[in-house]
Amino acid sequence: NRKMASEDITKLVESLAKTKVGDGQLSFKGQSLKLNTAEDAEEVIKQIEEFDGLEALRLEGNTVGVEAAKVIAKALEKKSELKRCHWSDMFTGRLRSEIPPALIALGDALITAGAQLVELDLSDNAFGPDGVRGFETLLKSPACYTLQELKLNNCGLGIGGGKILAAALKECHRKSSAQGKPLALKVFVAGRNRLENDGATALAEAFGIIGTLEEVHMPQNGINHPGITALAQAFAINPLLKVINLNDNTFTEKGAVAMAETLKTLRQVEVINFGDCLVRSKGAVAIAVAVKEGLHKLK
Repeated sequence: NRKMASEDITKLVESLAKTKVGDGQLSFKGQSLKLNTAEDAEEVIKQIEEFDGLEALRLEGNTVGVEAAKVIAKALEKKSELKRCHWSDMFTGRLRSEIPPALIALGDALITAGAQLVELDLSDNAFGPDGVRGFETLLKSPACYTLQELKLNNCGLGIGGGKILAAALKECHRKSSAQGKPLALKVFVAGRNRLENDGATALAEAFGIIGTLEEVHMPQNGINHPGITALAQAFAINPLLKVINLNDNTFTEKGAVAMAETLKTLRQVEVINFGDCLVRSKGAVAIAVAVKEGLHKLK
């Protein structure tokens, strides 16, 4: 009888896996789908349409063209419960010019659906500064007033993209605040984007306004001490910061001292990554003193 019971359990587990009860996630992750035409996207659309209570859509590791994106978008217009868009690396091998219209279509669909996003991940899509224009409207819309995690790692943003992004985040905060529910972004990821000083400084301004950040990952962005100092000042207004990753940017002494001053005020910090940041001796001493004085949660 025990054997039967275990078989029943196995069957139950299988059927639950099929209906995806609970997590509300539909995944096409890593399927290397080449979706160019509306026809190519038929199966994806069918699954989206038939999925009740869709909360998370994974499209990573596929390549989606403009026409396919538009029909997928159409299917998303009815998905008001969507909260998480795992859309990294979904434009493999696409022309840069194809990405903004695809993103605009998908973003407009989320706005139409009345979705309230919690996470938007567009990492590893080489869209460059123009690509930000593709989801700028989405970021400023009510669909993103609830956003907690924004991930844009390795997107080729550059200074221009960083500035557009910062302006969109500020606008989102302004509009959501006017509705009585200010944007409370927790996680911001934008490593490997050549943001440099001007991009970092623009984003620092947005961070200072937002004030709810818990994790900031901006490694390898060619940021020097002016940008690092601007970020340090913004971090000081984000008392919940737990993780600060600025690996492989050039602090030098000035940046390191500014960051050390901020670290003295932050009480929740658990992880600091300032590796390969050329903090120099005086900078290292300043950071060491800050760590010694506070940061009792450091892991």
